[in-house]
Amino acid sequence: MLLALTQAACAQRAGPELRAPSVAADDAVLHWNQPAVRANCPDRPGYLWVQPVEGPACIRYFASDDIDGVRMAIVQFSGDRDSVMDQAPTRIPENTEPLRTLDAQRNRDRAGVPWIFVARPGTYGSSGNHRQRRQPVEFHALDAALDALMQRHRLQRIVILGHSGGATAGAALLTMGRTRVACAVLTSGAYGLLERARLLGRSRDGRTDTTGSAQFYDPLYHVSGIARDPARRIVLIGNRDDRNTPFALQERFADAVAKAGHRIEVKTHAAEPPEYHDLTDRIGLRTASVCAREAMFQ
Repeated sequence: MLLALTQAACAQRAGPELRAPSVAADDAVLHWNQPAVRANCPDRPGYLWVQPVEGPACIRYFASDDIDGVRMAIVQFSGDRDSVMDQAPTRIPENTEPLRTLDAQRNRDRAGVPWIFVARPGTYGSSGNHRQRRQPVEFHALDAALDALMQRHRLQRIVILGHSGGATAGAALLTMGRTRVACAVLTSGAYGLLERARLLGRSRDGRTDTTGSAQFYDPLYHVSGIARDPARRIVLIGNRDDRNTPFALQERFADAVAKAGHRIEVKTHAAEPPEYHDLTDRIGLRTASVCAREAMFQ
């Protein structure tokens, strides 16, 4: 017990750099911003050991109880979590495997479609560094994870759902040529990353995005990589008063996708003040549900 307490205290004092979780840590708690360690990534549901070009990654996912062999599943990516990533894992809301799985099951019950929450690198137990979000290292790991996920559970097609940074991730995966996507629902996504940083006053020198990096991957400039699929729907939803991800830049991304010959729908919806960034009425979930149900009959 004394050893466990000492290890826990050391973990609290450690900095935010990547570090492997202590073996004495509570197994139910999901660790953040940790390196990829093969021994900590078992070959079982909930874990995906993948080998993107930047190096190995362990991506965590949390699924409803009926995903094996299904014709359609909704795959969700969360928005940015930089506001909580430096907290102790026990203080981050819903930061356990049972709670994340329960959330997936509840969303499945609401949507009526099997549901899988895929944790972006550095969050909810996935290896990586969340400070490197919107960089190729994040999107390549997620792309490889989707390949492994669909193979393991024999998923025929998926609906991608992402909000904010999760929408940017979903858009990036489309630009990397992902196929078997029936629909992509992208709410309040960040595009035009350099201009966004300037508009928000968060670019240090005019060459970096809001994370301070010049190594970002901006889907706006990679739409040529989107695979041709006339049956696929891309639905972009935002609010014109969004103070976090300017709607004009969301429209610019949609225009580029349309000009490249893909079907994309742009919609507006009510959002929570004062940022007008988080949309109301679970509109993303509702849209993804409708999209998935319609696609199953195509």
